[in-house]
Order: sequence, then structure tokens, then C-alpha cells
Amino acid sequence: MLMKTKLFLTGIVAVIILSACGDYNKILKSTDYEFKYKKAIDYYEDGEYVRAGTLFQELVNIYRGTSRADEIYYYYAKSMVGQKDYLLATHYFKSLIKEFPGSQYVEEAQFMIGYCSYLLSPNSKLDQTVTREGIESLQLYINLFPYSDRVDEANRLIDELKAKLMHKSYINARLYYDFQNYKAAVISLENSMKEYPETPYREELMYMLMKSKYLLAINSIADKKTERLSDALDEYFSFIDEFPESRYKNEVDRFYKTLSDLLDYNNQLETNIN
Repeated sequence: MLMKTKLFLTGIVAVIILSACGDYNKILKSTDYEFKYKKAIDYYEDGEYVRAGTLFQELVNIYRGTSRADEIYYYYAKSMVGQKDYLLATHYFKSLIKEFPGSQYVEEAQFMIGYCSYLLSPNSKLDQTVTREGIESLQLYINLFPYSDRVDEANRLIDELKAKLMHKSYINARLYYDFQNYKAAVISLENSMKEYPETPYREELMYMLMKSKYLLAINSIADKKTERLSDALDEYFSFIDEFPESRYKNEVDRFYKTLSDLLDYNNQLETNIN
């Protein structure tokens, strides 16, 4: 009895699916474009983005040049978002803004361009071109629509994207340090902090910069030793001034002692020579 009930229910589901497929095929073949438009909206609102997108894709050309064209662009782009095809969605949001600058959908389209880039933004270890595009698009949205209800959301997304860029910069900056190429490390670490002074990795970056300069100084050739010792000492004072209670304090204090002793010795040596 239970098996018969299951087979009966399975049969009903199959009939419903086949019927729905049949109805959809009829809609696809229909030349009643108003009817097709209404069904596309229905599919979109029901979350059936593939079916909605297929219908809107056809309607883009049918309604081109009409008063409804911007709306078709909008729903087609949103259907692509529903399908997670963020690149195609971005293309149509941009086309909407370009072709219909006075459209009621321009504001949301601009936001969605940035949001799609946010969703496409890769792991911070990878290339961050899309991340930067997302920041630019969301910032443009804020500039164009400063009183929008979505400004706070746009700022939050920008902060998340910037955090990813700062992490990428941190990874790149410490690469030379990890490979013990301290001369290149000094340049990359300084550039990272210059580009992102608010980075949450600032203490560690400054520590690596201090240590890189320290190791460069104590292993320096004679002609550059005094200059590099002084530079490393300056870096020590900058570090301690900014992070007086740093977890690296004991280590950098040892650096300071060694640097001071070497600088005194070097100065005395130069004095004696002169």
C-alpha cells in the first residue's frame, strides 16, 4: 500500500513538471510579447531566474526603442544576478545607465554594478583588479546618490573590499622579508604603509621594517654602515613611539642596544681615522 502511494505521488509530481515544462515551451514559442513579458515577471518574482532570464533576453531586442526598454534591461540584469552570472549582469546594468540615463532604475543599477564586483572579488591572495573596480563603482554610487538608503550598505561593502586590498598589500609586502631580501623588503613595507596607513597590520609591518633595517645595518659594508645604523635607529624610535607596549618591544629594544653600540663604535673608529 505504501509503495502504491509513493508511486502515485511520484506520478502526480511528474505530471505537474511535464505540464509546467509544456506551459513554458508554449510561452517561449508565443508571439504575444505582452503575455511573454508578464510571464517573465512572474518567473522572476517566483525566483525562477533561468526561465525569466531566457524570456527577458528575447524581450531586450523586441522592446528596444520603446518606453519599456529600460525595465527589460533591468529585469534581465537582475535575472542574471539570480543566476550568479555577475559579469553579464554588470554588462546590462552598465548598458542601462548608458542608454537610459534618466531611468528610474539608474540608482539601483549603479549600486548593483558595485555589488556584482563585490561578489566577484576573489581571495586576497589573487589579483585584486575586480576588488578595486568594486570600490570605485560603490564610491561613485555614494557620490551620485548621497542621500540613498543604501549608502550605509555601500560604505560597508567598500570597507570589506578595502580590507581585502590591505591584506593583499600585507602579503606582498612581507614576501621579500620572508625571502630575506631585506633591501627590497624595506621598499615594499614602506610602500604598503604609505598606501594604507590605516592597515590593521601596521604594527607587524613596522616591526618587519625595523628588523629589515636592523639586519641591513649590522651586515652593511663599511661605506654605508653609519648611515644604515642611523636609519635603523630612527625606525626604532618611530616604532616605539607608535607602539610603546608592542609585543615586539623586548626584541626591538635588543635591536636598539646593538645598533647604539655599533654606531658609537663606528663613530669612534671614524674619529680615530680622521
